Amino acid sequence: MTSEVVIDVQKNEISTALLEDKRLVEYQDEPRKASFSVGNIYIAKVKKLMPGLNACFVDVGYERDAFLHYLDLGSQFNSYTKYLKQVQSNRKKLYPFSNASHLPDLKKDGSVQTTLTVGQEVLVQIVKEPISTKGPRLTGELSFAGRFLVLVPFGTSVSVSSKIKQAEERARLKQIIQGIKPKNCGVIIRTVAEGQKMSELSAELKVLANKWTDAIVKIQKTQQRPQIVYEESGRAISLLRDIFSPDFEHIYVNDEDIFNEVKNYVTLIAPDKSNIVSLYSGSVPIFDNFNITKQIKSSFGKTINYKHGAYLIIEHTEALHVVDVNSGNRTKNENGQEANALDVNLGAADELARQLRLRDMGGIIVVDFIDMHLAEDRQMLYERMCKNMQNDRARHNVLPLSKFGLMQITRQRVRPAMDVDVTEACPTCNGTGRMKSSILFTDQLERKIDKLVNKIGIKRFYLHVHPYVAAYINQGVVSLKRKWQIKYGLGVHIIPSQKLAFLQYEFYDSKKEFIDMKEEIETK
Repeated sequence: MTSEVVIDVQKNEISTALLEDKRLVEYQDEPRKASFSVGNIYIAKVKKLMPGLNACFVDVGYERDAFLHYLDLGSQFNSYTKYLKQVQSNRKKLYPFSNASHLPDLKKDGSVQTTLTVGQEVLVQIVKEPISTKGPRLTGELSFAGRFLVLVPFGTSVSVSSKIKQAEERARLKQIIQGIKPKNCGVIIRTVAEGQKMSELSAELKVLANKWTDAIVKIQKTQQRPQIVYEESGRAISLLRDIFSPDFEHIYVNDEDIFNEVKNYVTLIAPDKSNIVSLYSGSVPIFDNFNITKQIKSSFGKTINYKHGAYLIIEHTEALHVVDVNSGNRTKNENGQEANALDVNLGAADELARQLRLRDMGGIIVVDFIDMHLAEDRQMLYERMCKNMQNDRARHNVLPLSKFGLMQITRQRVRPAMDVDVTEACPTCNGTGRMKSSILFTDQLERKIDKLVNKIGIKRFYLHVHPYVAAYINQGVVSLKRKWQIKYGLGVHIIPSQKLAFLQYEFYDSKKEFIDMKEEIETK
């Protein structure tokens, strides 16, 4: 299996797509100004105590206060509290973390009332982004994740991923980290650290330790509260950190700054793979070039077709996700209804595992498969689902089919499920149901071009239109495009874009900046 990452950088958002054998399996779309991300660390203030929940609400600067349960304060909360006071007692000289003292662990049966007070400053990390009406979820157990290691300030142990099976390798890694880890820190050794050299592990550990030191310095120097003291890497880098593997063949980026950032990161974690990062400079939108736009439009929405007429219906509710499996207009298997049901269900298991990763669906997922009477068929379906979920990085649990034919799946939920609206509003009537004659559309475009060239003075630009419209404009020996170029100059470029509706258009200048050419009558 080969893997590719395609990163589409736009003015207001960054979209990242992971392809396995050219098939879209993960997709993330993040606003460039997104201020909340899992992993960010804040110095914040307790806003309100909730004794009945044994929890509190913390102001981290979000419109809804973040939730912090007593059990999420962490066993080393007392040590953090004392060290915070020591750091803030002297604004000129930083109190060394190596001199920080370990206080007794926080009691597991304690209460938030006796531990915290309103207005108290706490050091917290986001573990779950705001979802629906809920604010972020917090923890007091801080960690700094790297490619091979996770640094845990005030941690007391070195632990190795359970997925590293060989006892000799586990012992080797543990011995290396015991000898180089900073004082007062614990370390978690990740699965990808297997077989790595001491120099690589040591270099990453120093980077993580510097991140912790920088966060402490920021606490010492600033008095604003709440204040972000450590910001997780951009979503593109975070995704690469978690999924990067030797199977990666290409990483394509269409922005020079993000390209340099990604290339530097790949060079740091895998110097021999730095040449797989490429800067995309084609005229066709990057997602269109790699057939991602079409896959996004066909893979999101309520109904998902997967093979031979069978389809899934996916519904999202506040409490859970519900999936219904339908055979559709599929012809019956010659071996009978039971074989037909098994075939449809196995295909549904393959597609559902992909959908869970693609949409990042979390919480409880209930799947209504087509009824099967044979126990061995139900067991085969369960094993197929478990096997498909092995590629999923999120923690999950799959239960066998119930007597009602339902399968229950739980999956780690740290951010809202990705829900891409694949419907297209009419760009010309804006929902009124009435529009100008479509045969006059190219005349309308020419008027825009004339205004752009002769009145605004922009001689070189890119006109993005639907691929069908682009084909019409480019057809013939003396095409409409050629006529426009003769009349308005060779700076006229026509770009087909799959994301646009049939009679929708967008103008961009030579720097790929959007030019708003909509008239007032068009936007009413």
